[in-house]
Amino acid sequence: MFIRTERSVQDFMRFYPVVSIIIIINLLLWLMIDLLHLPIGYTIYNWGIGHNLSVYHGEYWRLVTPMFLHGGLGHVIFNSFALVLFGPALEQMLGKFKFIIVYFLTGLAGNIGTYVIDQMSNTPHLGASGAVYGLFGIYIFMVFFRKDLIDSANAQIVQVIFLIGLVMTFIQPNINIAAHIFGFLGGFALGPIALRNTQPFSMARNRPRKRKDPNDIHFNPNRWNRKRIIPKAIWKNLFWIILGILVLLGIFGKAF
Repeated sequence: MFIRTERSVQDFMRFYPVVSIIIIINLLLWLMIDLLHLPIGYTIYNWGIGHNLSVYHGEYWRLVTPMFLHGGLGHVIFNSFALVLFGPALEQMLGKFKFIIVYFLTGLAGNIGTYVIDQMSNTPHLGASGAVYGLFGIYIFMVFFRKDLIDSANAQIVQVIFLIGLVMTFIQPNINIAAHIFGFLGGFALGPIALRNTQPFSMARNRPRKRKDPNDIHFNPNRWNRKRIIPKAIWKNLFWIILGILVLLGIFGKAF
């Protein structure tokens, strides 16, 4: 359920397009704002960052947009890793449309909770953590009330990681505690509705396309005429290769 067995990034994106798109949006915005320092990146940041006082004055879109912005490499990598780990199973179980609704509603719950606690706060906040904890809320509901959807081993994984995350929420500095708590509560509350008529996660539903065995012996009369300048594997994962290079450049650029 939480072990990634996809053969390639391409397979992962084909099986879980919603999770993939969310991660790509998060990473692209981080690249534009934090790494490349593009002018449009600063515009997006100032327009979309969470700011309770601005919400109080009518800028209600700030209850949604902060879940796509992050405050540094570690922040975006942690949330992206959490989505890769815990998002795919729910996307398959709930379906793409329902998963999108749940993700947005739980992220919205986290930001509304942040706003309600201190409407006049001038402190900005951002990150997908509210939505990520919303996914945890659905899993925890599953563990206690829908045991038919999750086995004991995966239930233990969910509980242990959730408890670790909960402890870290209260001991780490600069954490939006309200977003974590209200995001989790939103996911838990949506559990009965979201999991209605849902089947357990199954790897069997992910049927990768049949591929030719490279060890098969066969004759291709045109084999000498083919010109492969760039290996196919590189083309398939070109986005992630470029992203990795940019991340490394950003890390070393800040180190020196």
